[in-house]
Order: sequence, then C-alpha cells, then structure tokens
Amino acid sequence: MKSQAAELLSIEFPIFAFSHCRDVVAAVSNAGGYGVLGAVAHTPQELEVDLIWIEEHTKGRPFGVDLLIPRKFAGPAEGGTGRSSLKAMIPDEHRAFVEHLLETYDIPPLEHRPETEGGPVGGGYKRAGLQVDPISMAPLIDIAFAHKTSMLASALGTPPAWLVDDAHSRGVKVAALAGTVEHAVAHAEAGVDLVIAQGTEAGGHTGEISTLVLVPQIVDAVRPIPVLAAGGIGNGRQMAAALALGADGVWCGSIWLTTQEAETSGAVRARMLAAKSQDTVRTRSFTGKPCRVLRSKWTDAWNEDGAPIPLPMPLQSMLSDRPRRRIEAMAERPGSRAVELLSPFVGQVVGQMTTIKPARQVVLEMVDEFVSAWQRVDDLLAD
Repeated sequence: MKSQAAELLSIEFPIFAFSHCRDVVAAVSNAGGYGVLGAVAHTPQELEVDLIWIEEHTKGRPFGVDLLIPRKFAGPAEGGTGRSSLKAMIPDEHRAFVEHLLETYDIPPLEHRPETEGGPVGGGYKRAGLQVDPISMAPLIDIAFAHKTSMLASALGTPPAWLVDDAHSRGVKVAALAGTVEHAVAHAEAGVDLVIAQGTEAGGHTGEISTLVLVPQIVDAVRPIPVLAAGGIGNGRQMAAALALGADGVWCGSIWLTTQEAETSGAVRARMLAAKSQDTVRTRSFTGKPCRVLRSKWTDAWNEDGAPIPLPMPLQSMLSDRPRRRIEAMAERPGSRAVELLSPFVGQVVGQMTTIKPARQVVLEMVDEFVSAWQRVDDLLAD
C-alpha cells in the first residue's frame, strides 16, 4: 500500500499495532505492519531485554516504542520528584477508600515483591507503583535510542523540543497522539513526523471527540504531515473508512489484546471476549487522566457520591497500580469476587473482539477486508 505513512517507515501495510507485549509487536512487524511497544510500564532493564528480543525476532523489520510524556504532572516544574516524596503526597482518604473497596470484595494483599517486579496487568502495566513523569521516562528514551527503534511515539502531550531534535539527529521518526485539533497543531509545530488522531472510542487515555469527526479535522489542520487514525479501528472496513477520511494509516491497540500472542491474563481475556462496546467507560480512577476501560464495580465506586476525587498523574497511578495487581491475581481463582472489579484498558472495539486469533491473521484479514471494502465503494462509482 502506497501511503505516505507506509513509505515513511518502510512498511508494507500502514497498520500500526500498539501493544505492551513484545510478541504482538514482532508478529505485526513480521506480517508487514508496524509494531509499537508500549513501554511506559517497563523498567529500563525490562525494556532493554524486550528490545533485544524484538530485534532478534523481526530480523531487520521496523518497529517503534511508545512512552507517556505528560505535559502536566504532580511534582516540581522541572519534571517530577522522588518516589518517596510522591507517595507522601497521596492523601490518607484515598488510601482508605481503596483499601475499603478491596476488603469489600475479599481481595487479600499480594505477597511482597520488589517495586520493579510484576507481570503485565491486563496486557498492560508491568512496574509496581507506576510513576509517570519526564524524569522516570528519560532512561527509557535513552534505551529506545540505543536500539533499532525507528519511531518514538509520545502518548500524552507534545514531545519536548530536545526529544524531537535528538530523535531526528539519529534518524528516528517522532509521532504524537492528539485528541483535539489544538493538540495536533501543537505537535506539528514541534516538528513531529506523524500525528495520531485518536478518537474517544479508543482504549486507555483518550479524549471526548469521535474518530469520525476528529480525523478529517486533524488531517486538514496539519497537512502535509501524515495522520494515523486511532479509536474504534479493528478491521478492514474501519481501516477503509479511516483512509477515506484522509488518514494515511491506522493505529490500533485494543484489537491485539485478545490475540494468541497477547500476555492478557485469562480472566481479563474472558471479560473482553464477552464484553459489548457499550460496556466501556471513561474514568480518571486509574491514572488521574481520562482512560477508557471496561466498566466494573471499581469504576462505579469512584463515581459514587462521597468518593474522593482522583488525584493528578502520577499519584493516581501509584495509588491504583498495586490494587489492580491484587484484583487480577485474585480474579484467576474460580468463584472470586475480584472479577467484579476488573477494569482492563480497552476501547469500544471490544464489542467485535469475540475470538482469539494470531496477530498475523488479524493483520492479513484487515488487509483483505480493506481491499473488499474499497472495491465496494469503487463499484458504487462505476458507470
């Protein structure tokens, strides 16, 4: 496919796969798409290991890394503060609220493990007590640059000038997600190579404007910079619609969570396979910024009268991360009420995630369906 985005990154299909799982990243890149490793929850050591593994398994095919570099966060203006200082900023009221919720659903404490350990939560966060700020991201950026990463994506906010300049000096492309036209213009002025227009249908951090409305507005605002459409895209018909709106490719995240390669836990995968699109909600109760997740007793509790107001990033992440681990660990036990608290990050496309497939099959089916959809539109214009 001869899209500007595909040519920019030397890939066969402009299908960008955001995933916290290195196996998904490699599988999509090997299928002709572009795998992007979500690395915000990695420790520097974990990212080093995963990038070496991806390089070995993609054999020269391109891949990227995605990090959260928020514009607003708790801590000094120069980029954050120490972990112990941040923990002291979490009010006792919030700690008590969370512990009461866990006790209500019979969630016991996890066995003690070092802060840097822990498996993925719902195919996502690995690092216990997740801290997201520029200081904690800097070592991850250095490691990404030290490997064959061909693109670095900023998932929250306009990437700083030093990052764009450093990336370009190394031949690395820079992308940034945008939920509004204003965000997209700021990214363009910062010199990014790709803008990802993410509609509210998307999983994880997302805004309020739908993909159908947002994509053409951003395309017009940042032209000639190529735009990727994100949010509610998981098959070839949705991909065709995105390109018809002016996008040069698609950025997909949720659709990979139920693939064979995904590290998604059994209980979370089961919830996703059974969920409908209307079962998702946007909440600030996990990271402090609006995230789309599956609705649960956890999200309901934070919306009740008298519930504390979620804290700013990274404090809310630090408050909620370990409880999420406790919930998921218990959810694997038959009969546990922990399932009622499971709220994996996933978009509205979850309603069409009904079977488990290899990631490569998802890519190829998307391409085949895209061709059929495009042909159908072409036939409508035939004499």
